[in-house]
Amino acid sequence: MKVIKTEEAVGHVLCHDITQIIKGSVKDAVFRKGHVVREEDIPVLLSVGKENLYVWEKEEGFLHENEGAEILREICQGDHMRPSEVKEGKIDLYAECDGLFKVDSKKLLEINSLGDMMIATRSGNFAVKKGDKLAGTRVIPLVIKEERMELAKEIGKGEPILQILKFKPKKVGIVTTGSEVAKGRIKDTFTPVIIEKVEEYGATVVAHKVVGDDTDVITQTIKDLVKEGADFIICTGGMSVDPDDKTPLAIKNTGANIVTYGAPVLPGAMFLLGYYQNNIPVTGLPGCVMYAKKTIFDLILPRIMADEKLTAEDFHELGEGGLCLSCPVCTFPNCGFGK
Repeated sequence: MKVIKTEEAVGHVLCHDITQIIKGSVKDAVFRKGHVVREEDIPVLLSVGKENLYVWEKEEGFLHENEGAEILREICQGDHMRPSEVKEGKIDLYAECDGLFKVDSKKLLEINSLGDMMIATRSGNFAVKKGDKLAGTRVIPLVIKEERMELAKEIGKGEPILQILKFKPKKVGIVTTGSEVAKGRIKDTFTPVIIEKVEEYGATVVAHKVVGDDTDVITQTIKDLVKEGADFIICTGGMSVDPDDKTPLAIKNTGANIVTYGAPVLPGAMFLLGYYQNNIPVTGLPGCVMYAKKTIFDLILPRIMADEKLTAEDFHELGEGGLCLSCPVCTFPNCGFGK
């Protein structure tokens, strides 16, 4: 950095904060480190006693923190996001729509490992709403070697590190299994829970069938709902390993490709996901979804609603963070469940 007269500082970058004190009113930085001095700033700087200023002396091969922050923003920002103004080498990103937030964890780790720069994000694979803060990027020093930012650009080339996948307006078909419900011995309290959850993501329940415990009937009902236009099938009940629980077999008998029957998540270990006709998700929900505050269904539903094609590995990865602590006051998703 170098020292110059304040009157000659227009266009230069401040190397330190400038504090203004007005008795009984203000004690704050009137200009922050990294601020580019404008003509109208000169009287203010002089009024706080700054006859001279320390400013950044640009050197070949170095970038100012704000220039570096713009590079990080470009690496991170996907569609449906907006950036904040750059300030002190920092830029935040915000959601411009509701959707599923995705993070390229590998690229994120590699860039954060470079040093002198950082990207902090919220957890991926969770729903976000328009206006939510998604990430903050920052260059740590006032200036950074240009070659280091080139390394970051090389890591970040291709798809952006952050993405938002918009939710699709799916048409849901619900199959309620169990003779106790079909014969009216108990009230169906499961379906209202499912309807509330899927409607949160803009889905519409187009059909609801109550069947007994006959495997062939359940299988045919799933197929019929697809013919009626459903593009997401949810089966409730009959998901345990008891001999009279037929739902997993019935889903398999449709010809659906079963991705998983069972997952390392509590509540929700007996969850099933398959794909019928290659692209129509069919889920089997264990009874916990009916009464527990949050379960595996709350972790997987936003991903299904964003048309993400899930794999067995996606479920295996849920083990760390897959234990819901059933807190007296639920703060999901602002907790460790699913993370």
